[in-house]
Amino acid sequence: MKRFEDLPIKMNQQHTVKIKKKYRFWALLAGLFFVQPGAGRAQVHSQSQSYLQTEQHYHRQDPIQKPFILNPAIMQEDVAAFNHQDSGDVVNYVENKDAYQWLSANIPLFSCPDTTLQKIYYFRWWSFRKHLVKTPYGFIFTEFITPVKFAGAFNGISSALGHQIYEGRWLHNPTYIQQYAAYWMFGDPAQKKPVFHKFSTWIDDAVYGLYLVGRDKNYLEKMLPALEKDYKKWGVERQLPSKLYWQYDVRDAMEESISGSRTVKNRRPTLNSYMYGNAVALSKISQILGRTAAATAYQHEATELRQLVLDSLWDAKAVFFEVRHPNGKFADAREEIGFIPWYFNLPPDRKVYAKAWDQLMDTTGFSAPWGITTAERRHPLFRTHGSGHGCEWDGAVWPYATTQTLKGLANLLNNYKHHNEMSRQVYYDALHKYAWAQQKNGQPFIGEYQDEKTGFWLRNNPRSRYYNHSGFADLIISDLVGIKPALGDKLTIAPLIPEKQWDWFCLDKVRYHNHMLTIVWDKTGKHYGHGKGFIVFVDGLKVKQVAKLKTLQISL
Repeated sequence: MKRFEDLPIKMNQQHTVKIKKKYRFWALLAGLFFVQPGAGRAQVHSQSQSYLQTEQHYHRQDPIQKPFILNPAIMQEDVAAFNHQDSGDVVNYVENKDAYQWLSANIPLFSCPDTTLQKIYYFRWWSFRKHLVKTPYGFIFTEFITPVKFAGAFNGISSALGHQIYEGRWLHNPTYIQQYAAYWMFGDPAQKKPVFHKFSTWIDDAVYGLYLVGRDKNYLEKMLPALEKDYKKWGVERQLPSKLYWQYDVRDAMEESISGSRTVKNRRPTLNSYMYGNAVALSKISQILGRTAAATAYQHEATELRQLVLDSLWDAKAVFFEVRHPNGKFADAREEIGFIPWYFNLPPDRKVYAKAWDQLMDTTGFSAPWGITTAERRHPLFRTHGSGHGCEWDGAVWPYATTQTLKGLANLLNNYKHHNEMSRQVYYDALHKYAWAQQKNGQPFIGEYQDEKTGFWLRNNPRSRYYNHSGFADLIISDLVGIKPALGDKLTIAPLIPEKQWDWFCLDKVRYHNHMLTIVWDKTGKHYGHGKGFIVFVDGLKVKQVAKLKTLQISL
């Protein structure tokens, strides 16, 4: 494997990149892929050559669209503090001095009484921006802030791709996240040693989620053939004769787990849920593009896999989804990955399945002072693999897994009738704890994984700073505030904020279906001065107003 410093893009590089000859063909391909529709050959060549000569740093070219209620200055003090806290040893596409302008141009603005949620919301966007890198293939987002030996070209790693696309779909300039998703389909395969399949992903589901926000049909048309090819490749590499999928825990980015192994081909709730979600997404994408037969075929595969997961990975005795070993026995360990099926709405809406979520609040289950543990705390092998010498998934708190679990919980509350003991309050408290845990020495921080009792970050080295391995903004936008992206012109907003938790909040400047949304809850009408109650504005025009903070639907 080439050393990162041998590749054409370097950390801290301050000048125009000099692209090596062997990358020029693929850089031109990137130009072809992302060229504006209708451009002729000469225009393609011109755009590609211009792209090759572009500076590798941001020059405040993204326009700032005026928000309706909030002012970007709401985050200015926090951004200045984040900049001051940063050592500045790593500089990628958007330098710290341009961070406030880039954020003002690209992210939805959020205001609420919970200062922890608000601060971490802006911190996570600020740190997400630090990982934006420009390559000969377009933009990518890195996972680690410094080079790691197991990454691919440009320090790219695919393990958290799903989280990153869900976060990035809310950026006002869609180019960043569209090119990043495309990189793994077109750029990584061009490398001498592609790394995309080093880790399980739910890329098809995430690209569909990206489409639901931006509704860019041309992008889907360009991506679908590559997505289909990749989907089939997973089948060749990981599908068993039973049609379930196997995976090593390390290739789920979850090594040193209680149930898993680096060498044993276990049937895991992870990849099987991801492939179910991918099949559903490919069915929906095919339907959008008028490929009815393909849509039906993918839906059939999804339905078949769903039943296999229910028949094979649901442990009725444990009342939980568990890993199954090649010998047919369950791992006899409840792990946080057992909640992943709800991320994709896979389980049926029955009380027996909803009962699995009782473990979330059980202090002998997954509930710990600093977050949701990755294995049940009562298990005799809980936290027995060591601390911090590697990446242990035997119980410590991982933001990666917390993001999956919170998304699954939001789906349970929104899309199912049977909730058991789960409620808006449970969701809010778990999200707040997740935000509160993102600290180190009293300052905002996101690292790899934490001790569940003390919050100590178990991996403490330069690579772990600003770890881009989980989600947060999407949990605020799509789940807490409740914007539910959909295909048509009807939009549901289903807030998970408990009824008496807040007297006010505002989510402003949300790019959605070529409109700008503003969501406001103002109990008295005095905080923002734009009316009393729960109000939705589209492009500055009031389209809905109700007295209570509840689920509502609008027409665009």
